[in-house]
Amino acid sequence: MVKGNQELGGSMVAIVTPMHADGSVDWESFERLIDWHISEGTDGIVAVGTTGESSTLGFREHDEVIERAVEIVDRRVPVIAGTGGNATDEAIRLTRHAKRVGADACLLVCPYYNKPTQEGLYRHFHAIAMAVDIPQVLYNVPSRTGVDMLPETVGRLAEIDNIVALKEAKGSIERIHALIEEVGDNIRIFSGDDGTAMETMLVGGKGDISVTANVAPRLMHDMCEAAVAGDRERAEALDAELLPLHNALFLEPNPIAVKWALGEMGYIGPGIRLPMTPLAEHFHEPVREALRQLRLLTGS
Repeated sequence: MVKGNQELGGSMVAIVTPMHADGSVDWESFERLIDWHISEGTDGIVAVGTTGESSTLGFREHDEVIERAVEIVDRRVPVIAGTGGNATDEAIRLTRHAKRVGADACLLVCPYYNKPTQEGLYRHFHAIAMAVDIPQVLYNVPSRTGVDMLPETVGRLAEIDNIVALKEAKGSIERIHALIEEVGDNIRIFSGDDGTAMETMLVGGKGDISVTANVAPRLMHDMCEAAVAGDRERAEALDAELLPLHNALFLEPNPIAVKWALGEMGYIGPGIRLPMTPLAEHFHEPVREALRQLRLLTGS
């Protein structure tokens, strides 16, 4: 049996943090987005992850986005709060706050920039788990952090009671197989890479923490549901529809394209914080075309 909250799984959106043109958080749009996601079948809201621009939100803003997400969701689906950091004390502080305001679980990215050893990764996550009694989802994304948490390290951490899952964003099915063999039923494996999410779930993963779900929540929910159930034929058909969108949303570093796409769809304004910049003009039409193919633009 998997530890922790059995509700974590399926299509969990790594939700953007909407902003006005001046960079301030647009709370009205944030509430509208969350309500739309729940009505479209999204299985969980992941607030203040990479896609939510966690690296450029101040402590007070970070806390408030999590608080608002919990309040707006109102227990309709799980809220997973991004509370990772490259300093262990900082991650503990953020995680304690998330628990205090009612988050269902926390997402903890590998420490970035300082490139810890595997032992350092183990001690970092062990310290957070011991400090805060809340379900915790580890997050391995080597392309962002500069460090790759190996399956053996995940296996050690999987023995800790409140570490319940891993979001694996290496984009390698071979790695997914190795992780599932290493951890067995101790924790759940979630994809953090939309391009390989379907295959991850078909071989035993339990969900996807998704960028694409920001703009196509119903289709991502349906694809994840089919893949987790082992319905390869239906999952492949749905993922084939999604593939152009998976590709288009990573033409520039996330969340540049997904925020622009949501703006085109009328859900959010133009705000994005430096050092991220608005989507380059020559990518506008490729992203529009991917949206048109799924009839996500008004009049398409």
